[in-house]
Amino acid sequence: MKKTIMFEIYYRTSIKFYDSMMYVHVWNKYLPIIKILMKKAVAGNQTLELNRIDFERAGSGRKAGYKFTIELVQGRVTNIISGSPLASDLAAALLQDPAARVILAANDFNISLNTKFQLSIENRNPAPQATTPEETPEHQPSKTEEQPSETEQNNH
Repeated sequence: MKKTIMFEIYYRTSIKFYDSMMYVHVWNKYLPIIKILMKKAVAGNQTLELNRIDFERAGSGRKAGYKFTIELVQGRVTNIISGSPLASDLAAALLQDPAARVILAANDFNISLNTKFQLSIENRNPAPQATTPEETPEHQPSKTEEQPSETEQNNH
């Protein structure tokens, strides 16, 4: 009787763990390109077309829950994604990867999946736009540079 109860507890725990991590291996397949797109997102939003079949095979056959948004600020998830195993597993894959953690620590992102299996990566704090040297304060002439010096005035 005791062995049966222990097996049942182990079985339920294993199933719960499996259900909560069923998409991690699929996300790990896409992780290298996701990291590249996260770096490119500094210049503008990025989109990745995913293969729906990869996720349907890994999932429980349900088609619900394939749409989500993850808000990542300072390397942490700031919105509730526990209702979406797909989102939770992507967040887990990103946060377990050392290179992804470095990117996430330096930038804030919104990562979204739509029903067409397009993963959108938006950098919430993009790099400032480049300015020309004339626009920067150190390249603007000061008042002393505009006026001739006393020696220049005396020489004329």
